[in-house]
Amino acid sequence: MILLAIDTSAIASAALIRFHESSGSGAGGAAVLASFATEDTRSHAEVLAPGIQTLLAEQGIAGREIARILVGVGPGPFTGLRSGIATARALAFAWNVPLDGVMSLDALAWDVVSDAQPGSEFVAAIDARRRELYWARYAADGTLLDGPHVTAPDELPDLRVYGAGAGLYPAQLDDAGATVAEGFEAAQPTASSLGLSAAARLAAGGPLLDTTPLYLRESDAQVPGPRKRAL
Repeated sequence: MILLAIDTSAIASAALIRFHESSGSGAGGAAVLASFATEDTRSHAEVLAPGIQTLLAEQGIAGREIARILVGVGPGPFTGLRSGIATARALAFAWNVPLDGVMSLDALAWDVVSDAQPGSEFVAAIDARRRELYWARYAADGTLLDGPHVTAPDELPDLRVYGAGAGLYPAQLDDAGATVAEGFEAAQPTASSLGLSAAARLAAGGPLLDTTPLYLRESDAQVPGPRKRAL
């Protein structure tokens, strides 16, 4: 089956994943067919739909051939996260296919376990702006232990921290007893890794999330109050 993975928690990205559900646990039955990812963290709405269209065209895959859509539900900023989730919901409705959510930091944790083999608990963190980080704590095998949270960098646990969030605040993390993992100082969640991590969970019979976004903050936009009466 073909899966479409989308994530806009930080950068805009999408990937087509070939998945053999009967292959057992792990991601051995899943492979990335094609993917794209931007470097810009503020142009999600402009690039996501055209990028997905290009992926499908280059692989000769029609929308009706997509068996399931997976979308990163954050944590992430309001505007970017909404772009990905809204796109995923629209495509799932148009193609009449199942839609599941995946916590975006799980994609970063997948890369850590696959590439770095940390051997102990670790933290995945990305920029939350306002001098804060979105982060979650994982076991050595990538199992989520705690989170997600949004806090100041010096409130993270004293573990190795992977991801672009770590690269932004090395001094504050050092004050907290945490260390920045070399080679991951600019790493962001991507749809490719999100799709592979979700495929491994599906193969193991594990649950996925719904598409409720994990904003972790109240919106800056507020409903205007009633007008003051003129005297």
